[in-house]
Parts: sequence; structure tokens; C-alpha cells
Amino acid sequence: MRIPMFTAITLVLAVGALTQTPSKDEAAIREIVSQYVAARERIDPKAVEELFTADADQLVSSGEWRRGRDAVVSGAMASSRSTGGKRTITVESVRMVTPDVAIADGRYELTGLAEGASRSMWATLVLKRTEKGWRITAIRNMLPAQGR
Repeated sequence: MRIPMFTAITLVLAVGALTQTPSKDEAAIREIVSQYVAARERIDPKAVEELFTADADQLVSSGEWRRGRDAVVSGAMASSRSTGGKRTITVESVRMVTPDVAIADGRYELTGLAEGASRSMWATLVLKRTEKGWRITAIRNMLPAQGR
């Protein structure tokens, strides 16, 4: 069976476009996570607010569940002020659930706490594409399971 040249070229271009989109989206998603960490480090509530959807929520490692963007922002600012230290999230994977929803997973490190203490956690962020670009709609911060 022979494929007409026009059809073959169209297929090659379509496959190329599909493979480019996730890499652009992945870069944008990684950038949003980076902006989130930087805004937390500056304790900048306006910058943090811009990165979340209105209905965002966050479940933190202490068990506190922050529901709604205002609660996420105020909780994040309070946490940054009280714990101090330096936060990093190293994104290890981005999975596109749909073209407009993604899950970013990464190691969440909090260093430079009192007496040189640090915390190693895991962060899972759910992001969705909005008219303003990618925004965080949920965060789950987890402590490592015992014995792992």
C-alpha cells in the first residue's frame, strides 16, 4: 500500500507539531514552579497569588489543607516567615494529563533552618492552562514514607 506524498508530508508535520507542544508546555510548567519558589523566597504574596487559580488548594505536610487561592497565599506567606530557610523544588517529571492539565513532581528541600536543620519532602503540583497561561491549581506536599 502506497501513501500519497501529500498525506505522508502532512503526517510528518502533524507528528512534529505534537512532539513540540509538550516540550514548550513542559518548559512553561517548570518556569511556573520556579517562579513559585522564587516568590516564596521573597515572601511576595502578590507574585504568589498570580501563579494560582482562584480555586487552588494545598495540602501541606503538617496536614493543614488550604482551600482557595487566598488561603494558599496567606498560608504560604505565614510558613515562609515562620520557618525561614531556603526552599527549592527540583522538578523531576512533568506529565501531561490532557493538553490543558499537567502534573509536576519534584523533590522539595527546605534548608538553612534553625541549628542547620533541613527537611526533605516531595511536592506534586497540578497545573492547568488558563487564559493567562499555566497556573497552579493544587499542591500536595508529602514527607517521605518511613523505611523508604
